[in-house]
Amino acid sequence: MRRAGIDVGGTKFLGVIVDESGSVISEVRRPTPNGAPALIDALVAVAGDLGPWDSLGIGMPGLITRDGIVRSSPHLTGVHDLDVRRELAGALGREVSVDNDATCAALAEWQVGAGRGVEDLVVVTLGTGIGGGIVAGGHLWRGTNGFAGEFGHMVIDPEGLECPCGRRGCWERYAAGSGLAQLGRDLVAEGRGARILDLAGGSAAAIRGEHVQQATREGDSDALEAVDRFGRWVALGLVNLANSLDPAMFVLGGGIAATPELYVGSITRWFSALLYAPDRRPHPTLTFAQLGEYAGAIGAALLPAHT
Repeated sequence: MRRAGIDVGGTKFLGVIVDESGSVISEVRRPTPNGAPALIDALVAVAGDLGPWDSLGIGMPGLITRDGIVRSSPHLTGVHDLDVRRELAGALGREVSVDNDATCAALAEWQVGAGRGVEDLVVVTLGTGIGGGIVAGGHLWRGTNGFAGEFGHMVIDPEGLECPCGRRGCWERYAAGSGLAQLGRDLVAEGRGARILDLAGGSAAAIRGEHVQQATREGDSDALEAVDRFGRWVALGLVNLANSLDPAMFVLGGGIAATPELYVGSITRWFSALLYAPDRRPHPTLTFAQLGEYAGAIGAALLPAHT
């Protein structure tokens, strides 16, 4: 059986065909166009470029209803209230499954990645924002409307940093990829972080997470402090999820999974310090995603069997 999946990102599509084991056997990449009509046309084109397939799933960023309607997608220009499933089914003459991209990534890590065989787990993807998925009792849990997993918009500081969503103190403002860069800029504003600033070409505004990571690898004490602060913010959100959901495992994906050695010590230490009744309960396993950039597309390919 040839299962097709397309992961729609803000800048590109990644389409794959996976075999029965979930391994990628072919792939197609295409830039993401602007506007709903062009988006549907591009999805149809990628579905055709993938060649013959038996089922097709689509992973979309944003709020995706259970019946495949994109209610809101801040990373896609001109796309809202778009019935992707109906539009594609009409264009292709076949049924299509549609879900949130982070939910698809969670499905992939659960079925064929780091969480394989675990009945209760939470996958958290820390990228430009923070999303994820919940597996409870061996089933993907989507919530009443299909919007479960928007972890990045848990408010952890009501008076905190402004989020692009319009609120303040959302978790992703602190623990997503931009959070580490912000911590580096904060150090420079304090008159510290000289090595981080040097790696950024002398411009505080140009500091990115990669600069903090590189300085950390070099053993720079200020960068190590920034990573520890970042680990605290990550752990704070994980603790809230652990206290609410009591999973057996957390799988961390996104950019953080590429360099787990930089973060695992800080996150684990702060998690134990912040967890409710830490000495009275088993702690969930903390591990890192295995499927990299393919997680969303693989999960989309597996989606029809789980909807």
